[in-house]
Amino acid sequence: MLKVGLTGGIGAGKSEVSRLLAGYGAVLIDADRIAREVVEPGTPGLAAVVAAFGPEILTPGGTLDRPRLGSIVFSDAERLATLNSIVHPLVGARSAELEAAAAPDAVVVHDVPLLTENGLAPLYDVVVVVDASADTQLERLVRLRGMTESEARARMAAQATREQRRAVADLVIDNDGPLGALEPQVRAVWADLTERAARAA
Repeated sequence: MLKVGLTGGIGAGKSEVSRLLAGYGAVLIDADRIAREVVEPGTPGLAAVVAAFGPEILTPGGTLDRPRLGSIVFSDAERLATLNSIVHPLVGARSAELEAAAAPDAVVVHDVPLLTENGLAPLYDVVVVVDASADTQLERLVRLRGMTESEARARMAAQATREQRRAVADLVIDNDGPLGALEPQVRAVWADLTERAARAA
């Protein structure tokens, strides 16, 4: 099994690379998706979050009110650390379960937005970074996600720098260009990863 950490700054196009790799046959483990699953209604994760932050972080339907929780934790480092201490171990445990279920010769791609920020590179056999310039990121966030320029700049500033991400990368995918230029690069990366997996088997 080859364990791959996939990361990239917001708006760099990591989700598209994940989708392409899964299409080629990678076992994709998406940390963001798991983070949502572990706090669904009825889960111990949601119960723990409510115990820490109070019932006001629930919608009338009993689901987690993400915007409300976000407004609490993103302005208070201590409360963000509390949330992370609940959610991160649950995400880690679920990721480990999914990885254990993969075939011995699988290429397992962990889609981890904050891989660089959280110092997680040593956990993976290979780190793949999807890279784009700040101008490209900004343009995509405004055009595709409807953020204001100031919102987009704030989100980008809260993440690792482009240089920090590239410093932990084994392989870099340049996604500054059009979508058509991305697929050949991802195909080449997939060929590299399957070759490494074969050698490791």
